[in-house]
Amino acid sequence: MKKLSILLSALFIYNFSVFAQAIIINHSCTGLSLVPVEWVNQAKEDFKVWYGHTSHGSQITSGIDNLQNFIGEPYTFNSSGAGGALSYQEQTGVDLGHNGDTSWAQVTRNVLNQPGNDRNVIMWSWCGGCSDNTEEGINIYLNKMTELENDYPDVKFIYMTGHLDIWSWENLKARNQQIRDYCIANEKILFDFADIESYDPDSTYFEYANDNCNYYSGPGGTLLGNWATEWCDANAGSDLCWYCSCAHSESLNCNLKGRAFWWMISRMAGWDGPSTGIGELFSDNYDLKNQPNPFNDKTIISFKLNKTTNVCLKIYDITGKLVDEIINEIKPAGKYKVIFSPKNLQTGIYYYQFITESKILTKKMLCLLD
Repeated sequence: MKKLSILLSALFIYNFSVFAQAIIINHSCTGLSLVPVEWVNQAKEDFKVWYGHTSHGSQITSGIDNLQNFIGEPYTFNSSGAGGALSYQEQTGVDLGHNGDTSWAQVTRNVLNQPGNDRNVIMWSWCGGCSDNTEEGINIYLNKMTELENDYPDVKFIYMTGHLDIWSWENLKARNQQIRDYCIANEKILFDFADIESYDPDSTYFEYANDNCNYYSGPGGTLLGNWATEWCDANAGSDLCWYCSCAHSESLNCNLKGRAFWWMISRMAGWDGPSTGIGELFSDNYDLKNQPNPFNDKTIISFKLNKTTNVCLKIYDITGKLVDEIINEIKPAGKYKVIFSPKNLQTGIYYYQFITESKILTKKMLCLLD
């Protein structure tokens, strides 16, 4: 009984520490009207951004540039922060490289070690380097980012997934998921470049999309269309379709990423977001639960869906380490029950995380093995 009391006490503490601080910016984070203006202004006051990128990474800048040109305040930026704008500096011609490349880390140190440096946000993007990467290579990237975070605790570092590549589908998908899992488990800030490229503004999911918004019947399969041009044809006059020079892609893609950037930096400034605060994190909108809880040899995780959506269900231990991925697929509306039977696990607290196109829910469960 004493052991159970200790575990339950720990469970209460970790409810508000594990996963609570991760900021995951994906296709559900492009609704600019949902971002309070006061948090946009707070971000402009708090942050001075440095961004290293090549052509694909310029899509974010193209997106925020369009917002500044068409709307203006509060979505203003320049290199110095003059006039109350966000201070946003870029170094082009450099990116995260390819498998095992760490030159970007030294570039980062050079920037931050400059006399008079005032940068407190560092962002790097990929430009094809995820497509041909390896598990070891991505671990090198993640470890170098963590080293930088440890050495520069007053600087916020933004992680990023690689752009879509239909010609390297399976490996790219695995490498991007490796980055997502790490960021979720270790409370990082992630700009999910690939996820934004996988959905149109109506949250229609295109499983086999490419970086130019073309979508296919399968990896390297038959070209079926272009979700960006199709959406803009059907929504003529939408501000999401404002023209810009969008490297390798369509204007809609850049416009979505520009909006996601302002969402992200507002979250970094302290905005809880419309669906990721503590109250929402543990809500029951999907009737998400597991029974029995506590459990011994197995427990049943149940949930319901009101529409067809991509569902991911993962299990983490109390340290945030991923121990199992139960579901990662598109499912139609309905009620579902999934059996989780722990293998090679110890008695302790575990978390099951439920991810859909518009929601991330995390709940806890207690495993008491004999």
